[in-house]
Amino acid sequence: MKSWKIEASILALGFLLLGVFINCGLNNFSEKDRSVNVKGLAEMEVPADKVTWPLVYKSLGNDLNALYTDIKRSNQTILEFLKEKGIDENEISVNAPDIIDQKAERYSNNDSPFRYNVTSVITVTSNKVELVRKLISEQGELLKRGIAITGGDYRYNVSYEYTSLNKIKPGMIEEATKNAREAAEKFAKDSESKLGKIRHANQGQFSINDRDANTPYIKKVRVVTTVEYSLKD
Repeated sequence: MKSWKIEASILALGFLLLGVFINCGLNNFSEKDRSVNVKGLAEMEVPADKVTWPLVYKSLGNDLNALYTDIKRSNQTILEFLKEKGIDENEISVNAPDIIDQKAERYSNNDSPFRYNVTSVITVTSNKVELVRKLISEQGELLKRGIAITGGDYRYNVSYEYTSLNKIKPGMIEEATKNAREAAEKFAKDSESKLGKIRHANQGQFSINDRDANTPYIKKVRVVTTVEYSLKD
């Protein structure tokens, strides 16, 4: 009768190896699914490096020709004031005047004795933020020259920008990623695991906002990165 001992031994060894391989595969599969998803924050306060300052004044009258002459003279006075204070000509733009004919306004209940209401705007756009801020506080000097700068119109607010994001972006991403890793390491330690490699990372969007309502010339730059790390025993 033929002996099956050798075949049985080989078969048993095969089943044993198969079990080992399956177990290793399951362990590897389990390790692959173990991960932690964390966020890292980086914030920085920076001074604005660009300012847009609209100087607005009103003119009233009944004679367009006289108004034109008056506006031309007023514009020249403002330009002289700005240049005297250190603003370059290429940083100044003179807008076309906005003329409202009170009598042409069909539904107007305005009882003003003046037919024409003209809004003139001269805009300063400059990187000399501190200088412009100083001039804004000194614009009352124009009263001595016969010009009253008006405010309160939401269309003509002073605005500040930060345009040098690319200079600080690499450092902020590095800081945010570092903060994310610290959070992931804490999680791994608490779960009695070890932190593995990065599986996926999302830089996130940068946001630039005023630090607060009182200091719009100071900007807060913010970025949140999302990083997924693998975990292992």
